[in-house]
Amino acid sequence: MSYQVIARKYRPQRFSDVVGQDHVSQTLINAISGDRVAHAYLFCGPRGTGKTTLARVFAKCLNCTDGPKVDFSDDDSKCIEITEGRSIDVLEIDGASNNGVEQVRELRETCVYAPASSKFKIYIIDEVHMLTTAAFNALLKTLEEPPAHVKFMFATTEPEKVLPTIMSRCQRFDLRRIPVNLIAGHLKYICGEEKVTIDEGALFAIARGAEGCMRDAESALDQLISFCGDNITEPDVLSMFGLTAQGKLFALAEAVLTGDSTRTLTELNALATQGKDLGRLVGDLLTHIRNRLVFVVSKGDLSLLEISEAEAATLQSGAKLADEKALARVLDVLTDCEGRLRLATSKKILIEVSLLKAAQAKAALGIDEVLVQLQKLRDTEPPSVAQAAPAVAPKPLPKPSATPKPAPKAAPPTTVDKPAEAGDLQAVWLRLVSAASKASPFMQTYFQQAHAVSFSKGIFVIGVTEEHLALVDNKRNHVMLAEQLAALGYADVQFRFTSEPPPEGRAPAPALEPIDEPQAASRAKQGKTTAVPQPEKLDPEEFKNDPLIQKALELFRGRIVEVRK
Repeated sequence: MSYQVIARKYRPQRFSDVVGQDHVSQTLINAISGDRVAHAYLFCGPRGTGKTTLARVFAKCLNCTDGPKVDFSDDDSKCIEITEGRSIDVLEIDGASNNGVEQVRELRETCVYAPASSKFKIYIIDEVHMLTTAAFNALLKTLEEPPAHVKFMFATTEPEKVLPTIMSRCQRFDLRRIPVNLIAGHLKYICGEEKVTIDEGALFAIARGAEGCMRDAESALDQLISFCGDNITEPDVLSMFGLTAQGKLFALAEAVLTGDSTRTLTELNALATQGKDLGRLVGDLLTHIRNRLVFVVSKGDLSLLEISEAEAATLQSGAKLADEKALARVLDVLTDCEGRLRLATSKKILIEVSLLKAAQAKAALGIDEVLVQLQKLRDTEPPSVAQAAPAVAPKPLPKPSATPKPAPKAAPPTTVDKPAEAGDLQAVWLRLVSAASKASPFMQTYFQQAHAVSFSKGIFVIGVTEEHLALVDNKRNHVMLAEQLAALGYADVQFRFTSEPPPEGRAPAPALEPIDEPQAASRAKQGKTTAVPQPEKLDPEEFKNDPLIQKALELFRGRIVEVRK
């Protein structure tokens, strides 16, 4: 006999042999057992997942001796005819080459005749989506109300191309890609039957490369047996198909998750130098990171994953490398890379940049986390002046000199040599804030969140928040504050800003009340003369040249479009 390839030699002959499609097999078994066999079935799914195989097994169950039944005999002559493709009552039609109206008309004419020796006349149309619209329409009436002895079984890889009118007349079954561990187990069984020695790493490498297609995996095994003989190892599989060893893949993933950019580029360059398929590498890495995420979220439930023992051990040992949020950010970067890979001129450069981004994304914070931290900072800031104004009015500021004596011309104002007491310091600070806020309205907000730390030996120390320190600590503000304090009677004073928190029990400067013109007019009519501070007019040029504004423009890379009150 001529050689028969593994995919044909080990093709499933009954429902129990079909791998990875239990949901379809069980439904068909129940339909036969309950005598609820429909007249038309549509099997959809990727290539090599068992669509035509299920149709043939179903046909054998229907047309076997004393059928329909699931447990038919292996030596049943009718089943053997169907297996060998010579049954005159089971017709397999290629939809790609018989897609015209004439072929469908011929089918309609022959289906009215009773089967020759079986219970049903069965039509299996493969790649049914290749039929033309006219051919589909010609089939509609026969498909909806066929003779009692006719059964239709369609198979397609592109169900979206099948007309809805055809789809609605069939029972549809969607076949899924076969899991890696099931493919590896089936290949191991075949190797045992063929007396071939193969290690576990090689089995999983073939299964990963097949991407859920059993026929592709069997064809690859057939090719490897021809290449390697009776002993197949993982390096043989990797070298033949350009796949990446699991150990190398795990090392690259660990480099990304630890944020080691140097090691990440080194590992990637080594794999690229060895001629590995970089597109497949990104897909495998994406799958591994996804497995890590599922492992972390499920708290170590390996039953949710289709992985080898080596990968299971890697997931368990590296469970603390990254939490679920970090893994999700890395997955986003890798998914974006995989989508852009087809259009990339240089795949290696795109993957290098993406892996570096993934390494950085692992340590990055999401916008929600940033907002939470900002809220925490806001909660730990000192209370605003409006909420914590001093209950008791500050003591009057003692005059710097009780009775000014005649002094030489241009005598300097009083200087401070000894530390100011807490009450005096707060009083000086409140008056300074009021005067400085009028001199520089832009500084008013920052002063309301600031506080006086100390005032001694001609140095006035002001505490501000960490984020405001760089904005207010500049020469212009130092000069302006010195001028305002000199007007209050303290000359030759230098200022220093610090991020030191305010002492316990000391309130920041009070907020300046905004002007309420209607209320002010009402008080004037009633004879009340409560003084309300008037804001100074805003000079647009002075506003634009303010150091704080310039600093903000530099920080945010912005520009001033318009200045309004």
